[in-house]
Amino acid sequence: MAEAPASKPAAAAIKKGALVKVNRAAYSGSLESQASDTTAPDYLFEGPAEVLLVKGDYAQLRYRRPVPDIWLRLDQLEAFS
Repeated sequence: MAEAPASKPAAAAIKKGALVKVNRAAYSGSLESQASDTTAPDYLFEGPAEVLLVKGDYAQLRYRRPVPDIWLRLDQLEAFS
């Protein structure tokens, strides 16, 4: 029998409506961090952000601040606690 492909546990836990924050280690040096300001704002890592949409390996996030929504890879996010 063929084995089922391994699923990403973190990505499976992140669904629409979930509250998340950005994992600083995963975000640092990523393509997304290089496409933005050199210093990321603290609210990214403090959270919470609400997941508005999950599309492929990316999630659209909305913060409870007057800032635009952002798209980040699911592997850069962690559940807000």
